[in-house]
Amino acid sequence: NNPKVAIVYYSMYGHIRELALQEKKGLEEAGCLVDILRCPETLSDDVLAKMGAPGVGKDDELASGDKLEAYDGIMFGLPTRFGMAPAQMKALMDSMGKQWQSGGENESMVTGRDQIDL
Repeated sequence: NNPKVAIVYYSMYGHIRELALQEKKGLEEAGCLVDILRCPETLSDDVLAKMGAPGVGKDDELASGDKLEAYDGIMFGLPTRFGMAPAQMKALMDSMGKQWQSGGENESMVTGRDQIDL
């Protein structure tokens, strides 16, 4: 009975997505069933183009609270902006009120991953 794990990431320029793909590889080697889910973008395509953001992971399925209920474990991959999670990830977490209130996450392992700049 292999655990089913979701890796939910937000990656404007691709660095965090690459980390998520490496995490997926390791989890699959350990026998987990793994899906990569992209955090929904809150910026318009016009704003992203002005920022030089290449539209990372457009083919990856979008994460939502309802989708995450189906997983045994959840990992979050996100950059930090001045020590804070990006607004896109905060919006996803805020949309999961139903799951937090019902205790739906109690059966799942939740972990986080941060980019470290040296």
